[in-house]
Formats: sequence, C-alpha cells, structure tokens
Amino acid sequence: MTTIAFIGLGNMGGGMAANLAKAGHDVAAFDISEDALEAAKANGCRIAESGADAVKGAEAVVTMLPAGKHVRAVYVDDVFDNAEPGTLLLDCSTIDVGTARAVAEEAVAKGMLMVDAPVSGGIAAAAGGTLTFMVGGTERAFERARPILEEMGQAVIHAGDAGAGQAAKICNNMLLGATMIATCETFNLAQSLGLDPQTFFDISSKASGQSWSMTSYCPVPGVGPETPADHEYEGGFAAPLMLKDLKLAMEAADEAGMRTPMGAKARALYEQYVKHGGQKKDFSGIIKYLESSSTD
Repeated sequence: MTTIAFIGLGNMGGGMAANLAKAGHDVAAFDISEDALEAAKANGCRIAESGADAVKGAEAVVTMLPAGKHVRAVYVDDVFDNAEPGTLLLDCSTIDVGTARAVAEEAVAKGMLMVDAPVSGGIAAAAGGTLTFMVGGTERAFERARPILEEMGQAVIHAGDAGAGQAAKICNNMLLGATMIATCETFNLAQSLGLDPQTFFDISSKASGQSWSMTSYCPVPGVGPETPADHEYEGGFAAPLMLKDLKLAMEAADEAGMRTPMGAKARALYEQYVKHGGQKKDFSGIIKYLESSSTD
C-alpha cells in the first residue's frame, strides 16, 4: 500500500482516484468541488481539507488539473513546501510542454522525482482503469511511477525526458482532431452523393481511407461500434477539450518553428464548432456543424 495524495477530482481525476483506492492505496483526495469530494469519499478515498493537507505524509502525489497555470499554482503553493524530499510527483494533466518542464526542474531542485503523464482514453477509460499514459521523465522516475499508473491504465509508455509525455499527447490529439474532421467531411460528402453511410463504412473501413476516427469512433449514428454519435453526441471527449489540445499543439508548433497547416485548420474549425453549439458536445459532433455550414 502506498500513501497517495490526489489533487483534482473532475470527470477524469475522480475515476482515477477511485481506482487507486480500489487497488488498496491510502488515497488522500482534494478538490475545490464539494460534490467531487463526496464522490471520492464514497469511492474509498480519505478527504483532505486542502491540497497542502493532502500532500503531507504522502509517498506520491497525483494531480489532474485543467491547465498549466493550475498545475504551477498547486505545485508551488501546496506540493513543494509540504512534500518530503524523495516524494514521487505525477502530473496527469494535459498542459503546455514548457510548464511541464519548468515544474519538473523545480521538483528536482527540491529533491523530488517527477513525471508528466497525460492520458488518452476519456471518462469511461478513467473510470474503468483502461487509460493510456504517455510519460515524460527520467528512467528512475518512470520506473517508480509505473506501478501507480498501471493501477489506473492499461498502457504506460515512456516517451522520453520531462515534457515528452505532454509532447506526445498534443501531437496525438492534433492528429485525432484533423482526422476526425476529414472523416466527418467524407461521410457528409458520401451521403450527398447518394452513398449509404453503412455501405461507405463497410468499404472505407477496409480500404486505404481507414482510420481510428472511422472504425472505432464513427461520427455517424448507427454505423460501426457504439459511440457518442448514437447518444446525440453526449459523453465521450468534449469538443472544448479537443480545442484546448489543438491550441496547445499550435503553441508548441509556433515555438518549434514548424508548419502545421492541417492542425491550424482543425483548431479554427473546432473554435467555430464550440462557439456554435458544440460547447457541451462530443468532439465528433463537429459533423453536424460541417453539414450545416455547407448549406450556409
């Protein structure tokens, strides 16, 4: 059993903390939401009065927070001054690479080990313990973090040094965002040309146009495996979160001096989708926005 502080119990963090408690760890949980704290308590976590309180006496600290500014604030204000040297720090948030590297440097200066370990898989995978973790950090930090991450996921992959986990996450989601848009455009065009969606799926899913966005997360209701499209585009991976990741990818591209025209277009389209009805919808719901925009 490991004593673990878990800070950030939102849609993803709540399920992750519950899985650590289910695995037999002593989990001291904290969030600013009372509802999240009540859910964590019901799932076997011990409730802390603050982030600083959660960290005291912990052998490991896991954070799942909205953005880089929140990560920096929690580590500077709560973690670094209250955790003991040698404590393992695991940030599972999706943030910018620069902040991930800067916080990791501060952790090392404090005598702690840290990994950035953003996730792929969504809310259902967080609850089911089937997430994929992309991990940045030293080999030593990764090996210490691996057993804890494996309690929450089915794949734990060492991507490289500090910040590499974040780099892998934003590159993966840039690819996902762009291919989802292309998949949606293609289904809309196929139907406008008189092709039955199921027939087109049967053909393209076995041909060179195949992609994960089509075969595992089809944006057309009633086609392929069950997806948010079968539930009015509710649940799954929220469009604002996809937009957040695309913005992070474009910021990283600018800093690296790389041309990413498809990524930039995907960001622009998701900005419009979120602004015009996609705020609370799954990212695959952009198919409806593209369909309506084509008639404007």
